[in-house]
Amino acid sequence: MTKKVQIKAPFRADLVGSLLRPERLKAAHQQLAIGEIKQDQELNIQHAAIERIVKRQVELGFKAVTDGEFSRRYWHLDFLWGLNGFEKDDSWQYEHDFKGGINAAANVHLAGKVSFNPDHPFFAAFKYLQSIVPEGVLPKQTIPSPALLFRDHRSDNWAKYYDRFDDYLADVVQAYVDTIQHFYDLGARYLQIDDTNWAYLIQNLKDTENDPKAHQRFIDLAKLAHRVIKAVLVKLPEDLTVTSHICRGNFQSTFLFSGGYQYVADYIGDLPYDGLFLEYDNQRSGSFEPLTKLWHGDTNKRIVLGLITSKFPELEDEDAVIKRINAATEYVPLTNLALSTQCGFASTEEGNKVTEDDQWAKLALVQKIAKRVWADA
Repeated sequence: MTKKVQIKAPFRADLVGSLLRPERLKAAHQQLAIGEIKQDQELNIQHAAIERIVKRQVELGFKAVTDGEFSRRYWHLDFLWGLNGFEKDDSWQYEHDFKGGINAAANVHLAGKVSFNPDHPFFAAFKYLQSIVPEGVLPKQTIPSPALLFRDHRSDNWAKYYDRFDDYLADVVQAYVDTIQHFYDLGARYLQIDDTNWAYLIQNLKDTENDPKAHQRFIDLAKLAHRVIKAVLVKLPEDLTVTSHICRGNFQSTFLFSGGYQYVADYIGDLPYDGLFLEYDNQRSGSFEPLTKLWHGDTNKRIVLGLITSKFPELEDEDAVIKRINAATEYVPLTNLALSTQCGFASTEEGNKVTEDDQWAKLALVQKIAKRVWADA
């Protein structure tokens, strides 16, 4: 029976999603890949690890919890591989040149008409998470943005399956709508769309300011991303909380993109999200000034300030973080603000260069500061 929790997210103290995978779980993933253990054995190890982290999140006081993304290796690819019409492409490894390291991964490519997959493995993962959360706590589901499906050569061959590119996009939209609706039907009431595309655009719009032709290409991509995401959001149930995390890259404590939100604030602010998780852990993210457009005067939208870094173990000074929250109120009312880490702790299975103790200390700090700032935290 589906648990119905009448709580509106995002919360004053919230978390982005991914958590460090235990070494036993990472080993089990490898053993499964080479046939040393069976699927049910790996699943038992995975479930035991998820139970442990859910219990810890609840103990820390989080009102919404995730499964740490323990059933996947990548924050995005595992989901995309599960959609009908896409396939894993081991023949072509694509690389992201992170500032401090390189992450190479198999890509995903278009292999047919795009549609909803009722057997997507993420549904079983959500059902398990939902089965173990205590009463009064929301299971939070994360998925990647549809904007990733017209980047990184993933749809270069669209003309093989569609007469028009817009027909391809329409199928992508419908696949996302149907997928999210199925999560909703299973009981999900809190879903987050993780989106590196906006940070990619920030970097490239900044870098091409003196190249009008190249700059226009990225403006066109921003308009396209806005159109596709909005087409998905407007078709979702009203009582489903949908947020977005604007990620700047998070591989083993490195990053991909820099630049202020002003380059994309108009596009993001116009999207009907219930909340935005924004990275603000250092100067790379720019000033708070774009918050005015990102918030868009929407009294039902919360801006979740990612002021606590998940990349490094050192704990932030509480008073300094509170000072930054107060600075943000120049652009967004305090009642429409919340706090989180800047990103998750393991966007890929490798994880950031922090320990599990560091991770829990960071999340405890989020809770402690939120309670000092908001009476309803």
